[in-house]
Amino acid sequence: MSTRLGWFELESGQLPTEPVGSLPRPARLQHAVLAQLAGSIDEADLQQEYDAAVKDTVDRFVATGSPIITDGEQRRNSFASYPVAPGTATASEVFAVYADGHHRLVPKLTTSQRFSYASYAGSDVEYVRKLTDLPVKEAVVSPAMLSLMYPDSGLDGYSKAEFEEDVIAGSAADIISCFAAGASRVHVDFTEGRLALNPNSQVAWAGTAALHGFIELLNRVLDAIPEQYRPFVGVHTCPGNDLDSSHSRDVDYAKLLPELFQIEAGYFLVQAAGEEDPDRVANLVGQQLKQLGGARQPRILLGVTNPTSPRLETAEEIADQLVKASRFIPAELLGSTDDCGFSPYLVDSKPRHGSPDFARDVAFAKIAARVQGTAIASETLLG
Repeated sequence: MSTRLGWFELESGQLPTEPVGSLPRPARLQHAVLAQLAGSIDEADLQQEYDAAVKDTVDRFVATGSPIITDGEQRRNSFASYPVAPGTATASEVFAVYADGHHRLVPKLTTSQRFSYASYAGSDVEYVRKLTDLPVKEAVVSPAMLSLMYPDSGLDGYSKAEFEEDVIAGSAADIISCFAAGASRVHVDFTEGRLALNPNSQVAWAGTAALHGFIELLNRVLDAIPEQYRPFVGVHTCPGNDLDSSHSRDVDYAKLLPELFQIEAGYFLVQAAGEEDPDRVANLVGQQLKQLGGARQPRILLGVTNPTSPRLETAEEIADQLVKASRFIPAELLGSTDDCGFSPYLVDSKPRHGSPDFARDVAFAKIAARVQGTAIASETLLG
């Protein structure tokens, strides 16, 4: 199979299906990270655990039959932290308050030194490419998330406009690094999009104006991406998933989607399975596609598995959801994904599952069901 997957699935009579990104890290890896911070093991020992987790992820992904795989973000402390150099920022402001009451922090710059990426997601792709000939995708942090790092008080000699220019340049280079390393598709995580519209978010930065600024930043990044990559750059939206809890599930998609589709991405990954009415989500998406008209018709990968729940969806349930969605979204634009990353932060106890290791088993079972269910739906919709 070609490592440059593109959108060949539709040409071969299959709806596209792909993961969002993160997977629960093994409990052993989580313990090793904490042990290294405590000085109980050295960096070399920790790297061995990272390598083992990535290899296990790739092997188990291949076993699901997935046409495209990822490393599950096993090496990342969080979906948003990998570009930030140590010592340049401090976690000092609440990013999100989750439904179970816990919160996560967003780093804030503490230096006027110009921001630049400390590492690029392409390095993760390079490593996975050594382990498999299957096509690979990668998830990257959004410029919107990084924009929250600039302190409200400002920085001497370094304006917010200059910072945003640096974020845009770094974000574009990050995406390009993934394709240069051999990725077939790349998506931008945009969980902060829905959170921005949550009136009960309890965070200072939220609001419609913030969302509009986020979308402008994303489009400026996309403008900086070479044209040949643009169809394969997606944007993912969900209400968050951390410790099996979300931060903005009560925000109505009817408010978000008209804004979301102003982003000129090649495709969108949209949570649906965990929503109260997945058919309504598909209907709302279909309405937005009609509003866009024929000039730009992005592909839509609907979420058909719920990562916050240990309940296993069956292949038949997934196929049924996709067939129903095709009443609103043309089959040639439809595909499937997971609602959200299964574990966007490295240290995650997965309380509804009972343990990270069991949650990891559940995640791969859900992925296998998604692949099988999408194949069933493909037979119905594409013949």
